[in-house]
Amino acid sequence: MQLGAFSLSLAVGDIQASKEFYEKLGFRMIAGEIERNWVIMNCGGTAIGLFQDMFEKNILTFCPGLDAQGGQLQEFTDIRKIKADLQAAGLEISNETGEEAEGPASFMVTDPDGNPILFDQHR
Repeated sequence: MQLGAFSLSLAVGDIQASKEFYEKLGFRMIAGEIERNWVIMNCGGTAIGLFQDMFEKNILTFCPGLDAQGGQLQEFTDIRKIKADLQAAGLEISNETGEEAEGPASFMVTDPDGNPILFDQHR
């Protein structure tokens, strides 16, 4: 099972201050809308999302169909297959979207310590 690009989605208090901080660490914005309080930033093979007033906690995020730089993969495991495999393994699925047979969709699982893990397919 290929989970897709990994990033950490950070719940931030001030999107502009957070963006400027990570730029000083060498990250650059590759997606998002700062006026809508979210940006995706990349530095080498590391991606982080900054989200103001969207999440209560930081979230581990996997994006099927994308590589670490936000590029589209030709071949990838569709999110519906990942969801079915995780359900078959006994994991509880929450916050599902995208019930269509293909295309964008998302869902979450929670690890034993309460850490949310988002699976978010954009295509």
